[in-house]
Amino acid sequence: MALPAMDIVERLRAAGLRPTRQRVALARLLFDGCDRHVTAELLHEEAQSRKVPVSLATVYNTLHQFTEVGLLREVAVEGAKTYFDTNTSNHYHFFCENSGTLLDIATASIRIEGLPQAPEGMSISRVDVLVRLVDDRKR
Repeated sequence: MALPAMDIVERLRAAGLRPTRQRVALARLLFDGCDRHVTAELLHEEAQSRKVPVSLATVYNTLHQFTEVGLLREVAVEGAKTYFDTNTSNHYHFFCENSGTLLDIATASIRIEGLPQAPEGMSISRVDVLVRLVDDRKR
């Protein structure tokens, strides 16, 4: 179900972002429909295929801005491989190494125990769990 343009504009304003034409266009791609995981490259390709005139650098900058204001969650998979998740709730992920696919894990499926005490003056903001998968059928 597509979100009306005004809902996107209000969502950006509520997050403290100016709703520029490019931000609104990228937000529509990101937030129309179900939660999803995208890389900057995938979102750029999607934007290009939908005739949204935006550079890869602008896509990167916009994804990072959306992350800073809490509209997205950044999931680092490998050194240079980062996904952006529209589901910002506290949850965990499977990463399929064969396909590069990131999938949500039901939060109730994992129990975290024995976390260390945070250093003085600091607190734990969240715990990231990434379970790596290999499709044995493709070996």
